[in-house]
Amino acid sequence: MGAVIVGISDLKLAKPPDTLVTYALGSCVGICMLDPMTRVGGLAHIMLPTIKVSPGDKNIMKFADTAIPDLVRRMEMQGAFRGHLTAKIAGGAQMFGSTSSASSNGANDIWQIGQRNVAAVIATLQAMSIPIVAKDVLQNYGRTVLFDPATGIMTVKALNKTIKEL
Repeated sequence: MGAVIVGISDLKLAKPPDTLVTYALGSCVGICMLDPMTRVGGLAHIMLPTIKVSPGDKNIMKFADTAIPDLVRRMEMQGAFRGHLTAKIAGGAQMFGSTSSASSNGANDIWQIGQRNVAAVIATLQAMSIPIVAKDVLQNYGRTVLFDPATGIMTVKALNKTIKEL
């Protein structure tokens, strides 16, 4: 069984017995997707909510609104069926600055990137009719995610926290 490492602003696919792993999910969000019929699994590690913030950027895997459709397309090329896909998400932490909500004038929006990432991931998945079946998001700590396409289990590890299997 091999671990397929997914870097920041990256995405990869795996089938059993391989697993997918991503590290350093602070304000970034990890999106695990699975077709339970074919056991094609995918993991994207997005850094920003939308490509609109950096329209010249060639790395579409960096953004929720472009990485998720690309992940789905790649999974379909490996035999997955969009109608079978489910998603599990983790990350989107508030790593720096205030943990309170953004002020009404938006002055703290720069510190709300984790929250904005989570909202963009949820909106993109909803727009694609892909249900989110589990999540471990927000808070104020980083995470490591392991995803096993054989079982569909997303394991979330964080320093000084209980390991979660979702």
